[in-house]
Amino acid sequence: MATLRLGDTAPDFEQASTEGPIRFHEWLGDHWGVLFSHPADFTPVCTTELGTTAKLKDDFARRNTKVIALSVDPVESHHRWVSDINDTQNTEVNFPILADADRKVSQLYDLIHPQASTTATVRSVFVIDPQKKIRLIITYPASTGRNFDEILRVIDSLQLTDHHSVATPANWKEGDDVVIVPSLQDPEVVKQKFPQGWEAVRPYLRYTSLPRRTAG
Repeated sequence: MATLRLGDTAPDFEQASTEGPIRFHEWLGDHWGVLFSHPADFTPVCTTELGTTAKLKDDFARRNTKVIALSVDPVESHHRWVSDINDTQNTEVNFPILADADRKVSQLYDLIHPQASTTATVRSVFVIDPQKKIRLIITYPASTGRNFDEILRVIDSLQLTDHHSVATPANWKEGDDVVIVPSLQDPEVVKQKFPQGWEAVRPYLRYTSLPRRTAG
């Protein structure tokens, strides 16, 4: 299939997992979702990533976000790997890991890159909104652990900008000032939307503040 792009509907599927069969869209429900792939079980970088994800359970929950991992090994291997993750990372894995032994999900999400491997998935992250639209795609090299602070930051930005006529500037994090989108030009509408005021550094660069928002 064609490469997935931002704004595409996340492909639905049914696949085995460490928590039983998963029908993806049904499992996601009205939540945001993070789907992240791993080339194989018992890999060192991915072990630390899954442990980190488990420790961030409350952070994802505050953002109305469910997480699900994927590896091409079978369920039995996943369960053994989970024991290692829990032991080495001092946590308890609290989310499903898809057992994509037949590569069905990997093919749907274009995770098999011949330049990297003809059998194992690349290490990609997909952020999916409650309408099942793909809002973020990041693919990492095998040697570099994923930055989950950045994944949470992007979810915060997406949830904020979905509800307000703003965008988030470079290195923005929750609570920082945002910028009013250039398409919003009517002065009366701007005053109505931003009664707290704003700073116009340039006509197209207007900073303002918004209440903190972390829920989807």
